[in-house]
Amino acid sequence: MKANPRLRSSPSSILSLPLLAGAMLLASCVPQVVPPPTQPRPAPSPTPTATPTAPPRSTTNWRDVPITPGDWRLGTTNLGSTASFAGGQFAMRCDRQQRTVTLTRAVNASAPVTMTITTEDGVRSLTVTPVAGGVAVPVPARDPLLDSMAFSRGRFAVQVTGQAPLYVPSWTEISRVIEDCR
Repeated sequence: MKANPRLRSSPSSILSLPLLAGAMLLASCVPQVVPPPTQPRPAPSPTPTATPTAPPRSTTNWRDVPITPGDWRLGTTNLGSTASFAGGQFAMRCDRQQRTVTLTRAVNASAPVTMTITTEDGVRSLTVTPVAGGVAVPVPARDPLLDSMAFSRGRFAVQVTGQAPLYVPSWTEISRVIEDCR
């Protein structure tokens, strides 16, 4: 049997073992550099942004708010009857030929806005357009909204975007204008 030359120890390999072990021991004694702990960055403060503020919502029921001071005035034109409330703050005008009742609110507006009518039966929003003296919207004479306004237990509310609401009494002038158009 032949001797395996790979298993034979050579004097140089035996001598290098202590040298190698010493180098490893020396390397383990070198202090390791540990970076200092990082301080957490403070969260950036939010940049304030301008947000539109809604008018404060009242917890009062709209039915309990006093009626807007004023009276209804009935009139006629060549197209049909008209009724205006509180010196023209809110008006209804019949157009017999078109079979419409135009609701007008005296406010300043340069673009279409929303008019919300609140009655005992519910709430309805209408898009109104600027006209001379305010904003207006024609409503078909047979629209149930008109009946709701006429029979709304004594009052209904008219709110135009950005304006104070009107609390309008449901007097007979409303019914006369509506019936004149039907």
